[in-house]
Amino acid sequence: MIESVRVIGLGKVGELVATLLADCGFEVTAYDARERAGLPFPTKTLDVRDGAAVRDALRGAHAVVSCMPYHLNLPVAEAAFEVGVNYFDLTEDVPTTNRIQDLAARGTDLVFAPQCGLAPGIIGIIGASLAEHFDAIRAIELKVGALPRHPAGQLGYAFNWSAEGVVNEYLNDCEVLRGGTRQLVPAMGELERVVIGGIELEAALTSGGLGTMCHTYAGRAQRLDYKTLRFPGHFERMRFLFDELGLRGRRELAGELLVDALPPVDEDVVYLHAAVEGTANGRGSAPAGQLYREQYVRAFQPLAIDGRTWRAISWTTAASAVAVVELVAAGKAPQTGFVRQEDIPLDALLATRNGARFTDQGAI
Repeated sequence: MIESVRVIGLGKVGELVATLLADCGFEVTAYDARERAGLPFPTKTLDVRDGAAVRDALRGAHAVVSCMPYHLNLPVAEAAFEVGVNYFDLTEDVPTTNRIQDLAARGTDLVFAPQCGLAPGIIGIIGASLAEHFDAIRAIELKVGALPRHPAGQLGYAFNWSAEGVVNEYLNDCEVLRGGTRQLVPAMGELERVVIGGIELEAALTSGGLGTMCHTYAGRAQRLDYKTLRFPGHFERMRFLFDELGLRGRRELAGELLVDALPPVDEDVVYLHAAVEGTANGRGSAPAGQLYREQYVRAFQPLAIDGRTWRAISWTTAASAVAVVELVAAGKAPQTGFVRQEDIPLDALLATRNGARFTDQGAI
């Protein structure tokens, strides 16, 4: 049973996560490092570096959604384990998720569902749903882009998301499947051209977007990878920044420079591009035995929610996370242990109050 939910972190996504949970009827209390007022739910201040304070904040709740930067999620997850609270987050960081998986393996009857946002998150749910239509899988290709609607400058980008997270994704090695075997390969490689709705983009490997899918599909899919979508030329210039200017080893400085040069914009667009190739099993639109490629391609724009317009990156991330909480609360997703995104049925997620936003709201 999930009725009372704590939300920790009221940044670009956390405030909307708390708002959507409250709109669904959950009893919400939200925490942030600084005082917040005028929000439609109670708020309190919290220093997440204080383990005792985090445990106190979670007592009496049924669940917590951590909307913190990736390196601050683990203390919240550990506090949830100690207090006995179901745990959800938005992280893309692989080591953090591995530690959370270890907590879930200790035999607890709690739910630990990290990686519930956009990527990892709903893109993996979509990819796994498409894969169900195939007997032999040649390739699973997942791509996401959160981009300015009207790009400026040579990078064609704006930091509507955490600069720390973006730099992490660009520099950490990427887990992929090649020949059905899990491998680590450098980020920003395997560049390819992608066209969505007449908009030309490029895609390159970045880390963290697959969650646990490489482990799930090892030996079942010959190829599996996650790529980030950007406007043409972006990755060449990012490699110049990190390698030729020597910022690969100075991630914090790189993030500061990038945010200063590419501040957030309100008009953004989120692209989702999932494709699976292989031999159809007859459960999709292709007859059994046919070599086939099935795709899910969407673009989403900013959306008005409760009288306020939210950026596309904010509402798509928040709606995905809250939809997962809805499913667990309704008993339509796993009720104990570590929950992989590929364990979550897409149809069920899209039938939730917030999952439905991906089908009837915000699409371009």
